[in-house]
Amino acid sequence: MPTKEVFHDHLSKIVQSASKQGLSSFDITSGTLHREVGGYPGNNHRMPVCCSVMKNYMKSGDTILSQPKKGQGATLVIRYMLPR
Repeated sequence: MPTKEVFHDHLSKIVQSASKQGLSSFDITSGTLHREVGGYPGNNHRMPVCCSVMKNYMKSGDTILSQPKKGQGATLVIRYMLPR
């Protein structure tokens, strides 16, 4: 079962990779992040933890492009500005 540290480390690697490619921003969906880390979909998914990590990773200039009504779900999309 992924921990918040696992989600954070994987998100950091993805954002660093996008930055090295010279991108000015990078969009990621919580469902995609969770699938890459593992455990989703499944009965013991950690989607609330995944979404919390994504939101806490935000800095000034980053934007939530869309999110479910409750704020935590597989359709949360955040645009992170690069470089960080």
